Amino acid sequence: MAQSQHQPSSIFELEYPHSVAVYDSYAEAQKAVDFLADQRFEVKNLCIVGTDLKSVERVLGRKSWGSVISNAVVSGIGTGLFVGLLLLIFVPMANVLVMLLVAIVMAILISIVFQAIAYAMSGGRRDFTSVSQTVATKYEVLCEHKTVQQARELLTTMPGARAAAFTNPPPAQQPSQSTEGAADEA
Repeated sequence: MAQSQHQPSSIFELEYPHSVAVYDSYAEAQKAVDFLADQRFEVKNLCIVGTDLKSVERVLGRKSWGSVISNAVVSGIGTGLFVGLLLLIFVPMANVLVMLLVAIVMAILISIVFQAIAYAMSGGRRDFTSVSQTVATKYEVLCEHKTVQQARELLTTMPGARAAAFTNPPPAQQPSQSTEGAADEA
C-alpha cells in the first residue's frame, strides 16, 4: 500500500508551515530571510506572509468640474495614442500624423462626455479623488515543519536579535474566561 505525500497545490503554500518569527515591517522580515540565506539555510522552505490586513485610502484632492475635465483630457490623450498606434500598425495610411491627431481628439471628446455624465450623475456624493491600498501590519516568516527549529535557532544569532528580544517583549496574556470563572466560583 503506497502512502501519498502531501504536496502543496501552489508555489505559495508550504507543507505543514510553522511560524518562525513575526515582524512589524516587510523590510525586517526580508532582512531575516536574507540573514538565513547568508547562513546557507534552505530558504526555499520559507514564506513571508502579511497578516492583520487593513485598507488605507489616501485622499488626493477635491473633485470639481475642472478636475473632472482635466482628468478626462489626460485619459483621452492616452487612449487616443493607443488607438492611433494600433490603427497605424493594422491600417496603413498615407497621412499618419492626421490619423493620430484625429484619434487623440476623438478619444478626448469621448472621455470628457463619459466622465462628465458620471460626475453629474453622482449627485455630489464622493466629491474627492483618492487611491486605496491594502497593507499588512505584521509580517510573519513561516517555515516548513522539517526545518523550523533550525531557522529559529539561526535567527537568534542574527545581529541585534538579542536586543530586540528585550526591547519588544511579548504582549501580556489576558486571563481566559474559564480561569476567571473558576476563581469567581471558589
